[in-house]
Amino acid sequence: MHAEELQRFLRGEIEAADFPHREHVRMAFELLRRHEFTETALHYSRALRAMVAKAGNAQAFHQTVTIAFLALIAQRMDASPTDDFAAFARANPELFAKDLLRRWYRPEQLATPLARRTFVLPDPAP
Repeated sequence: MHAEELQRFLRGEIEAADFPHREHVRMAFELLRRHEFTETALHYSRALRAMVAKAGNAQAFHQTVTIAFLALIAQRMDASPTDDFAAFARANPELFAKDLLRRWYRPEQLATPLARRTFVLPDPAP
């Protein structure tokens, strides 16, 4: 990935309509390659918030989903280090399932205003 493409994302120059789930994962991967987790979380969340606000859909931003996916991506990157997104994607196809977080979160928990506003931990297993 060219650094300019990542900068375009961070500057809010990519339209939400041109940013499917795979691109979310790819940009997270690229940011995590360059920055530690908490810095990535700050910049990634800020860029996504700006993107959905620009699209007139600010309520679409979901902090829990954002941080949980970033954590999963970071964990997978640590388990099999590579600078090549295509190789990373082939090794981790489950990251492209939008419903992946159902392994840890109940849908009604993710649907809460609190989960949208701030990161919430999954409910303990029964």
